[in-house]
Amino acid sequence: MSLPLAEVKQAARKAASKIRKEVAAQYDGSASLKIFVQLQEAGLFKDGLVISGFLPIGSEIDTRPILEKCRELGMVISLPCVEAVDAPLTFRKWHPDDELVKESFGTMAPAPSAEEVQPDIILSPMLAFDREGFRLGYGGGFYDRSLEKLRKVKSAVAIGVAYAGQEIDAVPHDHLDQPLDMVVTEKEVIRP
Repeated sequence: MSLPLAEVKQAARKAASKIRKEVAAQYDGSASLKIFVQLQEAGLFKDGLVISGFLPIGSEIDTRPILEKCRELGMVISLPCVEAVDAPLTFRKWHPDDELVKESFGTMAPAPSAEEVQPDIILSPMLAFDREGFRLGYGGGFYDRSLEKLRKVKSAVAIGVAYAGQEIDAVPHDHLDQPLDMVVTEKEVIRP
């Protein structure tokens, strides 16, 4: 008898969280800039594009150095904001000097007064990923709902950013899971 997908995902999250902590402990912060170089060499960054990153929680890769480099290239920077438990994320413009507010999940986000934008590029956090472009998130479905909504109105590029050590053979998934367009680690660009 096989376990329901929710239980399989929960077990995978627990294992992936432990692995990510172990992998992250091996780095001195240089992974972010290595990922930026990989992204830049992939030709994704253009003046005027809107990119969304995220402020790291725990052992997540810190996208702030990536976002600062993108700002220097003339890109518009945004961060995700949680509006409601079962809703897509809202993306708001962000500058490091802007006020941040604490959200219900312990994340920090731009204040509601910040301008709402639709990203051209979304950097997505994750616990694990596979070569098919599936990511193992935290179980809230925020990025899946957001990507589904955004992809209906524009051709946004969803990029998972992770340590190479977060790769697993296969992420458990179903029809609700939105695949990434690519995964970028400190070692390579993976295009499913």
